[in-house]
Amino acid sequence: MADGWSTDTGEAVYRSRDAVKNLQIKIRIQRVTSTAALSQHLQQQVLAQPEREGIELDTLNSPAQSAGDDEEELVVGWQEKLFSQYEVDLFQSESVCQTPLERQYHTEIIALGRTRGRRNRRIFTYSDFDRYTNWEGHSQSMVTQVKSNPTFLAERMANVRHRRQDRRPVDSTIPKSRLITWEPSEDFVKTSHVVNTPVQTMHIMGDLGPPGKLGQKEKECLLCTIRADGNGVVTIKPDFNKGKEPYRVETEGEKREVWRLTLENVSEGIRPEEKEREQRMYKDLYVRHKDYLNSLVGQDFEMPPPGILRLLVNGEIDSAKGFEYDNLYIHFFMELPNNWSTLPFQSLSGVTQTCRTKTIGKDDVAFFSYPFSFEAFFRRKDETEESLPQWPVLYFKVLSLDFWQRYRNEGYGYLVIPSTPGKHTVTCHTWRPLQTGTVSELRRFFIGGSPELEDYSYVRVPGTFKGERLSRFGFRTQTTGSVTFNLHCIQHARAFVDASNLKKRMQSVLDQLGGFSQQGAVYNVLEAFQRARRRMHEARESLPRDLINTTAQQISESTS
Repeated sequence: MADGWSTDTGEAVYRSRDAVKNLQIKIRIQRVTSTAALSQHLQQQVLAQPEREGIELDTLNSPAQSAGDDEEELVVGWQEKLFSQYEVDLFQSESVCQTPLERQYHTEIIALGRTRGRRNRRIFTYSDFDRYTNWEGHSQSMVTQVKSNPTFLAERMANVRHRRQDRRPVDSTIPKSRLITWEPSEDFVKTSHVVNTPVQTMHIMGDLGPPGKLGQKEKECLLCTIRADGNGVVTIKPDFNKGKEPYRVETEGEKREVWRLTLENVSEGIRPEEKEREQRMYKDLYVRHKDYLNSLVGQDFEMPPPGILRLLVNGEIDSAKGFEYDNLYIHFFMELPNNWSTLPFQSLSGVTQTCRTKTIGKDDVAFFSYPFSFEAFFRRKDETEESLPQWPVLYFKVLSLDFWQRYRNEGYGYLVIPSTPGKHTVTCHTWRPLQTGTVSELRRFFIGGSPELEDYSYVRVPGTFKGERLSRFGFRTQTTGSVTFNLHCIQHARAFVDASNLKKRMQSVLDQLGGFSQQGAVYNVLEAFQRARRRMHEARESLPRDLINTTAQQISESTS
């Protein structure tokens, strides 16, 4: 019979948005021991042979051997009190009732005796109000495994509700300075540092005594434990069978009897009209909570003047990889184009910490996680200007530092602040100036130092350049590594609020600032053209060299 039992007697945790009072569990116990089967077999033999008057087996024909004593099925609701035979006998007399709860039980038992009587015989419950709720059920549970021992946390949690019920007012003479134990001992930690989440507990018990002798305290067995907290978390041990084999319950003593235990969730599902009403209630609750939060925050936000865009950037230098030497650090600064300004005390430059690299795959990566932030304001002074508005540019320089305090230039790069708000992750590739000859490489290796740029903005187009073409002919460079940035951009303008109130759909930030729609469209076209041009160059570089030469030769022949 061991193969027909369910051995998974662990607890199961459920989360429900419905009220726990709607929980209903169908529990069924059935005696399957061999002694009951033998008694039934002997009873059938005696009934088949009435002429044998010498053998008297009247005990087999007693009413206690009915099917009702061998099995029972009952639907139990949450915190529903079902009295055991022991409690019925105990609370029959009012003299033993000391607490208001016990006197209430006495009244209910007397009322049950006058009316229909109890609907249960072997199955009964201990609700959250009973003093047995704090009793640790693993000591007498017949369902758990024989070798399972309670953990230290389980033993401590068994007394949590007991301490909460028996708590006493704190003595006012205790000084407030002793409310905090700055140097707790190990025993203090074990006795005090226990999570005390308010929960409600319910035990479903079984009286597995012999037929006709119900009400023996030592024959009570814990069948199921249900706990529920205010967050909608319901814990049940053991779990519902859900089509699995029944649990095995074995009594102790000389006559070991085996019972079959089955648990089933028979809670009624929510009706469509109730579900719709509940959804409306939650929606109204969320709206009220949102209004409450808005009332706490208020509407007194600092608004920029009309026609001014406020840009806030919270950025992070995430990582750098692909560089030649270890112990990297980055020096960076922000350049503001025309029509951009910042506060006088705003710092637009910074230096990261020195970071060692870590080998990940084939690359040596240095994780900086260096945060930075800045705030800038944009204001168009003249709408008739022909130049397109430019966004701030972040220039940076990667350097390395060794044990002898020798630093080397590892690369230059730049990052254009995105024109759209939100989160952006950008990887910027770097390069460094390269000097011809082996002397510069030997100097870089032995004593450090390397060619540097006097103006970092030379990486892009310098802001001071006024010519039509910037020539870098003869300037030799070497590609080095890359740096990854995480940017969180916030744009704040009075025009955004006006546009949302009027439910207008703006095409760009320039439109929302009022005007410049034509220039904004041209700017978007140029950005798309630059992206397409970069993709074309990348695709061209990925092609084989002979294929490019063959294509160029065919084009020259066709033109000739």
